[in-house]
Amino acid sequence: MLSVVTDEGSTQSGSLIDEIVREGARRMLAAALEAEVNQYISELTAETDERGRRLVVRNGHHRPRTVVTAAGPVEVRAPRVNDRRVDDATGERKRFSSKILAPWCRKSPKISEVLPLLYLHGLSSGDFVPALEQFLGSTAGLSPATVTRLTQQWQADHAAFMDRDLSEVDYVYVWADGIHLNVRLEEARACVLVLVGVRADGSKELVAMKDGYRESGESWADLLRDLARRGMRAPVLAVGDGALGFWKALAEVFPETRHQRCWVHKTANVLDAMPKSAQPGAKKAIQNIYNAEDRDHAVQAIKTFAQLYGAKFPKAVKKITEDEAELLAFYAFPAEHWIHLRTTNPIESTFATVRLRTKVTRGAGSRTAALAMVFKLVESAQARWRAVNAPHLVALVRAGARFERGRLIERPGVIAA
Repeated sequence: MLSVVTDEGSTQSGSLIDEIVREGARRMLAAALEAEVNQYISELTAETDERGRRLVVRNGHHRPRTVVTAAGPVEVRAPRVNDRRVDDATGERKRFSSKILAPWCRKSPKISEVLPLLYLHGLSSGDFVPALEQFLGSTAGLSPATVTRLTQQWQADHAAFMDRDLSEVDYVYVWADGIHLNVRLEEARACVLVLVGVRADGSKELVAMKDGYRESGESWADLLRDLARRGMRAPVLAVGDGALGFWKALAEVFPETRHQRCWVHKTANVLDAMPKSAQPGAKKAIQNIYNAEDRDHAVQAIKTFAQLYGAKFPKAVKKITEDEAELLAFYAFPAEHWIHLRTTNPIESTFATVRLRTKVTRGAGSRTAALAMVFKLVESAQARWRAVNAPHLVALVRAGARFERGRLIERPGVIAA
């Protein structure tokens, strides 16, 4: 198709480069869909009826539809398949379903990530059309009504997630934090309470996310009670900031769970109690504690820290010595897991991409919608989370295996002669 190009290299639908990219995307998508259908049919050529006619054949194309991608809107005519096979179990006709382009798909997942982010920045559904027009080159499929329907669907997804059955899921480790995102929450002090867990297979997963108050024990208790009601087992170890009301709630709901304080938060709190001139040296001394080769060396590093800074900065030293047991709890677990267990980084690193620097928006949108948008962003990020190191050891932790100096004690009842 020929297009009129201006002196600036633009066309009626945008820049010439954008048009070339969209045309390339259209052709690649069309080729991929054709290849997928051809493979499906070729694998079933042996399927014939009593007359020897093939049960699975091509049947032209579906009606054209526009799919919004990161390259812009692309018109697609998906090939159609006539599959006359019958499912023995249900008695219904079998159907071909493309894994590349689902029947309901009207936009790529990347665009679905952009929409909640824009909403959280304060755009109303009516603002999406002009905001996305330059990015996409078109507003096809992104009317205010479409965005409103997506918002409602995401709210339903979040509600279903927070009401799912947890009796078949086992979270051996959990990280807890209260994240201030400055999104459309009703009060400035409100935050998003987040729990991320490690399943017995070593994979990380979002456990829960709701609004509340970071320092409020009752907010955390409500969340933990709800998780217990839905069948969640007590984690073996929980990791979080010492300032959270989470610890009081955890002791109430899951008293058998061990506590591990986050070293990143603790380091920041200790350094805040010291003058800037002393902070570089103190930071290295703190790192010597949580990077020690085992718990015994870490205890000695705490004593060294107290000797170096106790006389001048007793309040700073006390922040570590009074929480020694909770700060060193991770040493009782596999050494491969230490790097994961001594901080709440799995939560912080995820929310670093979600955290917004906008002012609190009042009256433009609902708290429920904002939480649903954050949930969709985290859900998207979760697909990129990697499992903990040595994932096979997580199940052993749940089984009660003992670890000394980070190594598994296979026969703890046997004493060497």
